[in-house]
Parts: sequence; structure tokens; C-alpha cells
Amino acid sequence: MSIRAAEPQPVEDVQGDNRWMSMHTHFLRDAKEKEPEVLLIGDSLIRNMAHSPLWKKMFEPLHCLNFGVSGDRTEHVLWRVQNGELDQIEPKVIVLMVGTNNHGDTPEQVTAGIMAIVKAIQDKQPASNLIVVGLLPRGEHPNPLREKHTAINQQLAEQLSEHSMTTFLRIDDRDFFLPGPKGGDPVTAANGVIPRDFMYDFLHLTMDDGYQKLCEPLLEEIQNCLGTFVKVESTSFDTGSMAGDIANDIKQ
Repeated sequence: MSIRAAEPQPVEDVQGDNRWMSMHTHFLRDAKEKEPEVLLIGDSLIRNMAHSPLWKKMFEPLHCLNFGVSGDRTEHVLWRVQNGELDQIEPKVIVLMVGTNNHGDTPEQVTAGIMAIVKAIQDKQPASNLIVVGLLPRGEHPNPLREKHTAINQQLAEQLSEHSMTTFLRIDDRDFFLPGPKGGDPVTAANGVIPRDFMYDFLHLTMDDGYQKLCEPLLEEIQNCLGTFVKVESTSFDTGSMAGDIANDIKQ
């Protein structure tokens, strides 16, 4: 029995503007014209990162390409990988983050979809280091999707541990929750409350505080893969751009 989440499919053009395929074509052109050290691919959580001030400070100096598409499910990213987006480049690091849009799929099916993408990426780019970012919590209050994401992350951690040159990066759910009352139970996905300061719609990250919680550990993992060790004194928004320091470190 086939699993929809693990079967490559392009997005159906229900709006009639061919927007999704146009973005795919744009990515193919970027791949042909540019030589990225790092490629990020996934859904809106990857796409919107490029609009955060942290992208310019932390990722542009690393020669990154962003192939995120809002609304993409695992089968859509799998189709894009299998249809040319990785064919013209040789990135040292590839970052994958997808799965939150796979509504109606079980944790096992979403995991199978992500693992199918992992295999496709490694078939295309066997020399690249792959970072798979775990699914983040969502919803202001505890809900079934949080439980689903927890199960997916547990399965990914187990299955990816057997893959060489692959890292599973799980962002701590507790980073996105309001502090619990003194003396109360530990704050977890089962009882934590997400503030709009971190996720403005309780799914997408805010451009500053929200993305900082994702970008800092991701940047550290990318640096580990690249073999560069950039000392980041601060990523607060009252500091200047770190781009120059990072770029200089890479050149050395």
C-alpha cells in the first residue's frame, strides 16, 4: 500500500496562477547560476526565515540558498528534490524542515515521507552533510497536533541515527512556551502555552524572537558541519550585523 506522504507529487494549481511551479522554476535557475555552501529546503518555516533580519546576519554570509515553499507537504518537497532542484549544485550542507502541513497523515506516514526525502537527497548529494530539523510545537494550547509532532520527532530520532552524515536537530519545545507557575509541573508540549511573541499565529515564527529560537541552534549545527567556528557574541537586534565577521571566518 502506497503512502501519500512518501509519493512525490507537485502541488495542484487550484488558484490557476501556476505560482508553485513558477517558484520551482525559479529555484532551478538559482541552482544553475549560484554555488551555495548551504541549501535550506522545506515549507513556510524555511521560506519565511529568508525574510527575518537573522537571515542576513547569520545565513547570508554562509552562501545559503533558500528553497522553502509555503504550504509544502512532504510529497511536494520530495517531488522538487527528484525534479532538479539539487541537480546543479554541490552544497556542503543541506537543511530539511517539513511535515507540519501533512494534515490527515499519521505520524508513521509523515515520518515515512520525511525519510523518503532524506533518501532522495542522499542519492542526489551523497557528499553533503544533511541536517533534518524536527517539527516544532504548534497551537496556543495543548492539542493533538503537538502530540503528533512529538511522535514524529521520536521516530525521526531513531531512524536517522542509522544514517551517516545526517544530523537530527530537535529544537527544545520548551523554548516556545511561557514559563510555568512556580512550583508547578514542568512545562512540556502537553501543558505549555505558546505566546504570540514567538509564533504570531501559533504556527509561524515571529521574525525576531521566534526565529532566534530556531536560527541559533541551526546556525551552530551548520557551523559544525562546515568546520567553521564563528563566535557569535549576540544575536539581539540592538547589535550590528555579524555578516562581516562570519564571512571573514569562513575565508580563513
